[in-house]
Amino acid sequence: MATLKKTARKRATAKDDNLQAQAERLSKSLGESAQQVWLAGVGAFGRAQAEGGKLFETLVKEGLSLEQTTRKLAGGRVEAVRDAVESTVGQAKERATDTWDRLEKVFEERVQRALRRLEVPSREDLGALIDRVDALNGELRRLGGIPTARKNPAPKMAKATKTVRAAKTAKKSSPAKPAKKAAKRASTK
Repeated sequence: MATLKKTARKRATAKDDNLQAQAERLSKSLGESAQQVWLAGVGAFGRAQAEGGKLFETLVKEGLSLEQTTRKLAGGRVEAVRDAVESTVGQAKERATDTWDRLEKVFEERVQRALRRLEVPSREDLGALIDRVDALNGELRRLGGIPTARKNPAPKMAKATKTVRAAKTAKKSSPAKPAKKAAKRASTK
């Protein structure tokens, strides 16, 4: 048994020595690899410092050329978009103007209809009445009577309006009725 123990110890020590040698070799190779990695990093850093300025300048030049190319493309598209927007705005402006004109025309027509229903004389009616009054004044002058000079045009318009209304109602009524209405008006004045 003792020999067995000695043999087992020898084998164990041989294995331990073998493992220890392998560990030392592995440790050496790892250390050498770490040293090489470190040296590679230091070399890369040195090269980056030496060539960094050149690399930076190269990158700036490439950035400028890309920016110019992008601006050219964007500038062309901006012009196209601007033209499209101006065209759309022009069309919208035309439509709005047309719509406004139509609305204004409809409003004017409705106001005219309302004024006609209320028997308010139009410009043409007032102009015709003024012409008639002027003709009558001329006739009076010719016959020897001197009409009074016009001092205030506002009362003339009021009288003209009454005369136009009377003329309109006279047209609508029968021949016998105008004489009665004229008589009533003359008596109320």
